[in-house]
Amino acid sequence: MPSQRKIQIFGALFALAIFGVACTKKGGDTTTAAASNEIVFGEYGSMTGSESTFGIATHKGIMMAVEEANKTGGIKGKQIKVVSYDDQGKSDEAVTTVTKLITQDKVNLILGEVASSRSIAAGAVAQQYKIPMVSPSSTNPKVTQIGDYIFRVCFIDPFQGAVMAKFAINNLKFKKAAVFRDIRSDYSMGLANYFIEEFKKMGGDIVIDESYASQDADFKTQLTKIKSKNAELLFVPGYYTEVGLIARQARQLGYKGTLLGGDGWDSEKLTEIAGEAILGGYFSNHFAPEDKNPIVQNFVTQYKAKYGEVPNGLASMGYDAALVAIDAIKRAPDTTPAAIRDALAATKNFQAVTGIITINSERNAVKPAVVLKVAGNQQYTYVTTINP
Repeated sequence: MPSQRKIQIFGALFALAIFGVACTKKGGDTTTAAASNEIVFGEYGSMTGSESTFGIATHKGIMMAVEEANKTGGIKGKQIKVVSYDDQGKSDEAVTTVTKLITQDKVNLILGEVASSRSIAAGAVAQQYKIPMVSPSSTNPKVTQIGDYIFRVCFIDPFQGAVMAKFAINNLKFKKAAVFRDIRSDYSMGLANYFIEEFKKMGGDIVIDESYASQDADFKTQLTKIKSKNAELLFVPGYYTEVGLIARQARQLGYKGTLLGGDGWDSEKLTEIAGEAILGGYFSNHFAPEDKNPIVQNFVTQYKAKYGEVPNGLASMGYDAALVAIDAIKRAPDTTPAAIRDALAATKNFQAVTGIITINSERNAVKPAVVLKVAGNQQYTYVTTINP
């Protein structure tokens, strides 16, 4: 298992390597307004830090979609330029980067973030300036409640929580669940609440509800309490860094139940951190590379050819977020923020890699979820699709 420091160093080096294809900036840099023959997309994400795989995968998906569009003429005869910032996985840095994208880089539209807490913090800035923002994969309902310029192309946590509760009871036949949530994460707190609500509604029993804080490394006190309750499953709606450690420590303490989680598990680092402790766990996600849909398989083939690896859910969501943005601007009468906003809101039955996307009146995507099983060797196998 690599140390946290090694993970951060790897993320930083990899981010520098792939960011040559975009216009990437660090704090303090300034730029002039966009050239008249360009449409500028701003992007912010965790390219370094403990959740760097989220930002890197999302960036790859975005860049692939943009490069494909530019090869076919761009939008309205203009090429798309991407200005990307690393928010280092910090909410205050996300606010700073989005402010720069709007006031200095003069972007037409913003793509980001993955983490709900950072989307909530930075989305307030985008709403204040009335610049459309599309989150690829922030699932907490509060994100789009910020205002009418904030959108997402992923499902939301009430649906995701219900999916995993139904899967636990209907597919796994479990009735006793423990919950272990991250009190510093809007994503984790919300998803835990929605899972509990649906699990109880379906006749299940929540025998214990414990919490931790992101960047904690020792979970043995809480896990000892959880083990004593003999829960059939442990629902851990967190991000892969802590989830991997939680799984390892739970098994060391002798917990034998099945681990379940949400899309925050989706990283090749999960099994690297957790080892065999996470095998047999299940999590909800946006995308399964095994899907036989020709659109999915074409995306997987092209992504593998470009990056030499199989895309994960974050990559597919970055790709789809860019596609939805490109489609909206093509339909908009002009490239003003208000026109782009209205076109995004009018998105209906858009065929994307992660399913058919319709933006509803709350600016959320109505779409299905998949459940994946952790199979080891950084592999996840498709189990089922659950529709809204």
